[in-house]
Amino acid sequence: MRCARRGARTCTTTGHSRVDEDGAEDGPLDRSFRDRLGKRAGRPAMAPPVLWQFRFSHFNEKARWALDFKGIPHVRRSLVPGLHVPRVLWLSGQKSLPVLELNGETIIDSTRIIATLERLKPDPPLYPRNERERALALEDFFDEELGPYVRRALFHELLPDGDYCAALFSEGSGSAARMAYRAAFPVIRVLMKLDMKIDAAGAAKARARVAAALDRLDGELQPSGYLVGERFSVADLAAAALLAPLVFPPEWPYPLPGPLPARAAALSDAFAAHPGVRWVREMYRRHRGTSAALAA
Repeated sequence: MRCARRGARTCTTTGHSRVDEDGAEDGPLDRSFRDRLGKRAGRPAMAPPVLWQFRFSHFNEKARWALDFKGIPHVRRSLVPGLHVPRVLWLSGQKSLPVLELNGETIIDSTRIIATLERLKPDPPLYPRNERERALALEDFFDEELGPYVRRALFHELLPDGDYCAALFSEGSGSAARMAYRAAFPVIRVLMKLDMKIDAAGAAKARARVAAALDRLDGELQPSGYLVGERFSVADLAAAALLAPLVFPPEWPYPLPGPLPARAAALSDAFAAHPGVRWVREMYRRHRGTSAALAA
């Protein structure tokens, strides 16, 4: 069951079981946000939102960043790529992450998650008051014309190193789970390549699409240094988050298991001098602040 990308933004299901918890030290709860959740449903405020995620994923980072930017206390449940499918199908009727459980609703897709958060907690805003449509159009552009191609280009260079990928994708799991995942990874890798259409020709085309999107980003920047108006918006967040796997700025919320393998590092180096990559680092430095994830 999939919802339209814009329009009907939520799919509803019930129940979930707990997997793995990530999070930072609990800060002051946003009581007005909690109260608003309860009022919308006509009942007392409910438990914090739950974000089902991959730690190493730029679309998941987009949703995480929005939650953190708005200071919304939430719980993170991390799943392992390839093994996540049964749980996510049961949870949401489709197999992609991120998925947000919020006040009895199950919201799929980072764009719909941000739209929901913007309605429930409009401050600080991610949608500009005066240029909302421009911001949303740029968000859609980066979602469709950048995100999938960053993933395809990077995974083509990263997946051959099975030990590194298994450690990266299972980071945060227990030692037994990590060992089992490493043993299963050769099969998982084949399935991932088929699912994401990763091959040499596709990777070459993906690199060209990433370069074109970086040029578009650089051309769209305003004198303020932001993509829309005078302040950080959903357009900036989307572009920076979706480019982050080519950069891994210091503010990226999860540690890597070590330096990137040579092929993946070479891909990152190929784009490092582009002004758009330097801009990503600056957006992370300015706006990827304190985590709002709740400690276990």
